[in-house]
Amino acid sequence: MATEGTPLDAAGQLRRRRPRVLVAASGSVAAIKFKTLCRGLAEWSDVRAVATASALHFIDRPSFPSGVALLTDADEWSTWGKIGDEVLHIELRKWADAMVIAPLSANTLAKIAGGLCDNLLTCVVRAWDYGKPIYVAPAMNTFMWDSPFTRRHLDVVAELGVSVIPPVTKRLACGDYGDGAMAEPSEVCRTVRLFFGSQDSL
Repeated sequence: MATEGTPLDAAGQLRRRRPRVLVAASGSVAAIKFKTLCRGLAEWSDVRAVATASALHFIDRPSFPSGVALLTDADEWSTWGKIGDEVLHIELRKWADAMVIAPLSANTLAKIAGGLCDNLLTCVVRAWDYGKPIYVAPAMNTFMWDSPFTRRHLDVVAELGVSVIPPVTKRLACGDYGDGAMAEPSEVCRTVRLFFGSQDSL
C-alpha cells in the first residue's frame, strides 16, 4: 500500500492522482445503500470499503462494485504471519486521504466516542491521523437519535474533528416516522467531493 500523506500537506500530490477514500459501513438497515455510495465515490476517487459483521447482513456482496475491495474483520489478520508484516488497519489509515462511515450506527458511534477498537472499522478510527477528514452519516431510530447518549457521543467525535452529515426525516425501516434516516448516498458523495474540490484550489 502507499505511503502516508495527508491532503493538507500533499495537495500537489493529490492533484496528480485520484483521491483515495476509505468507506465503511456499520450495522444499520441503511447499509443496503452502501454499494450505491461506493459506486458514486468510485466515479471520481479510488475506493476501498470496510464493513462490520452486522453491516454484512444488509450488503449484497454479489452485486457490490467489482472495482472496490470489500474488507471485513476476517481480513484483519489473515495475511499477517510474523513481526514486520503489514497490519491492515494501519495500512488503510496510511492509504486513505479521507474516511467516510455511512451508515454510522448508534453502537459504532458509541464505540468511537469511547475509544473502543474491537473490529476493523473501529481500529482504523482509533489509529486515524486526524489531520485527514472523517465524515460520518448516522443512521438510527428517532428515539436513539434523540437520546442524550447520542448528543454526548456526537460532542466527543466533534472534538476529534469528525464531520457529521446529518440524518434526514422520513419513514424509517421500523415503520416510525422521524429523524434518523441516513442522508442519501448522493449527498454523502457531494459532501466528500466538496472537500477534495477545495484542495484542488490550494
